[in-house]
Parts: sequence; structure tokens; C-alpha cells
Amino acid sequence: MNVVIFGPPGAGKGTQAHIIVKKFNLYQVSTGDLLRNEVKNQTDIGKDIENIISNGDFATDQIVNELIKKVIFEPKKKNKLIFDGYPRSLDQAKNLDLLLKDSDQKIDFIFFLNVKKDSILKRIQKRKILENRADDNLATILKRYDTYMETTKPVLDFYSKKVNFHEIDGDNEIEEISAKIEQILSV
Repeated sequence: MNVVIFGPPGAGKGTQAHIIVKKFNLYQVSTGDLLRNEVKNQTDIGKDIENIISNGDFATDQIVNELIKKVIFEPKKKNKLIFDGYPRSLDQAKNLDLLLKDSDQKIDFIFFLNVKKDSILKRIQKRKILENRADDNLATILKRYDTYMETTKPVLDFYSKKVNFHEIDGDNEIEEISAKIEQILSV
């Protein structure tokens, strides 16, 4: 199965994706991890990404789509993917559908983690202390949240009409959220 899990920065996508990966033997595709890996390795794309992210913006669809395409066409990962934080824009959602179709795959489940802004701020401040992520400063968080809500609204509208779409209350505890997701995936 292929799964999409999305929500604002700090919603717990990575945490939930990690739990699902272990339970259902899937491969986590985190655009954040893919982007951070490019930055860490100081590739040409990584240098561009570093400038974009440090300004609180998101990497362009072109950059993200190219990184995603590589993963989708890896034979061992076919129909075993969980997309964590992708797609973020309507163009990315349409691109994902095309890439999956071209590789004879589809999205089986879509989860939207709906979390209030004040909860996000608390979580990211805590994550900054625990993980010391450079992209977790307050001004950047607020800009990323607002940008996310603006660019992802069309994605939410696009997916919410599909029968395999599930909105999850992301303000619940981690265990409650994962139990709800596991219940849906096990049907």
C-alpha cells in the first residue's frame, strides 16, 4: 500500500509515519529528510535549498518533485511508500498522481493531521530543544505555518473529496493518533 500523511509543520507527520513504517513494513518518504540530506551533503541543489529554507520558504515544486521521482521508481519500494509531508501544493499532488500512475501504483490512504496553531508552536519549540533543528526558530515556524496553510489548502480540498481521505485530530496524544491510523489501515 501507498500512504500520504500531511499536515502543518510540527503536526507529527514524521512521528506517525515512523510508527506506520515499522508496523506495516513501508518506506518513509520525507521531503524534509530528502531536502536536509541534500543540504547536509552540500550538493548544488542542497545549497539552493539551504537559502530557501533559511528564509522560511519551501523548496520549489521542481526540486521536490525531482527528489520524489527517484524514490517512486526504486523497484524495492513499489507499493510500500508513505509520503510524509508531500504533497504540499496542488501541483505536487497532481505530480504524485502522475508519477504513481507511470510506475503502476496508486495512493491507498490519505491522512490529514489537523492541528491548531498554538499546539504546533509548543511542539516545535519542544522539538528544537530535543533535536536542535536549525529550521525550528520561532519566526521561521510562524512563517512556515502560514505559508503551509496558504499553499496546502488546495491540496486539502483536492484530497478531501476522495473516498480514501481521513482527517485525524492531530491535537490528540501520539498513541491515540497512531491507534486511529492503524485501525483505518487494518481494514
